Amino acid sequence: MAFRDLREFIRLLEEAGELIRVKEPISPILEISYFTDRVSKLPPEKNKALLFENPIKEDGTPYGIPVLTNALGSERRIKLALGYKNLEDIGWKLYKILRPEVPNTFLEKLKKIPELKKLNDAIPKVVKRAPVQEVVKVGKEANLFDFPILKTWEKDAGRFITLPQVITKDPETGIRNVGMYRMQVLDERTTAMHWQIHKDGNHHYWKAKRLGKRLEVAVAIGGDPVLTYVATAPLPPEVDEYLFAGIIREKPVELVKGITVDIEYPANAEIVLEGYVDPNEPLVTEGPFGDHTGFYTPPAKYPKFHITAIVHRAFPI
Repeated sequence: MAFRDLREFIRLLEEAGELIRVKEPISPILEISYFTDRVSKLPPEKNKALLFENPIKEDGTPYGIPVLTNALGSERRIKLALGYKNLEDIGWKLYKILRPEVPNTFLEKLKKIPELKKLNDAIPKVVKRAPVQEVVKVGKEANLFDFPILKTWEKDAGRFITLPQVITKDPETGIRNVGMYRMQVLDERTTAMHWQIHKDGNHHYWKAKRLGKRLEVAVAIGGDPVLTYVATAPLPPEVDEYLFAGIIREKPVELVKGITVDIEYPANAEIVLEGYVDPNEPLVTEGPFGDHTGFYTPPAKYPKFHITAIVHRAFPI
């Protein structure tokens, strides 16, 4: 099943009895994460996605931007998000891409035509206008503190963006990569970029460093939940994540070109951060952060991401 955007998925969760709306004022500093942690550990019948409708700033004023958490916090919701009753079917789709059967006879070639058509129909489509660019803030107008970014655990070094689709292009080949790397907010327009040594984003970083050039980056938040999944999928570098998303959802992902970067990103995302990483700039200290392992990862040095623009829907989630 293809969701046009995150809102369609939220409606499905609500219809399926898998969503709780929280209307009370609540802080993104430790409070949202506290309630999410409690709910995520409940039995399956009580473990629900949470939509916090009224996050507030430290001075008590509302952000006006809801926060969705625990959306993929159960097997049932993952199946709803991806549109598959058996998650192993997704693995088989990837296998067919990586290990295609070569037809020998004319009849076998004819049988391949529908499969090739499905693959062609899944290629991402670039559009000229996009909901995610309803509001455009460039340069000093862009401010990360306008958004209810969470501080999750007490000993975290600060606020972290933890579910981003980080999009880069190989500086030599132009091949796109979409990965998920946490981003610690440093100030209004910079974050750390947690590119571990084995990640494709880090490979692009080092190629850019050898070439002596900046690496453009776009960071998408929201959209069809399958986009979040493919950002975490262990795909080979030659397999485009958004093509794989199109294969899963049986419909192409719509992309739009950035305002300040030569990168295409999901047209139906909620928020996108545009910017760059300068490989010649000193690394910054990132962490500690309460990781999925149940332990804090210690501080370490990582590249700094500079924001040149923030685009978002008129009323983002």
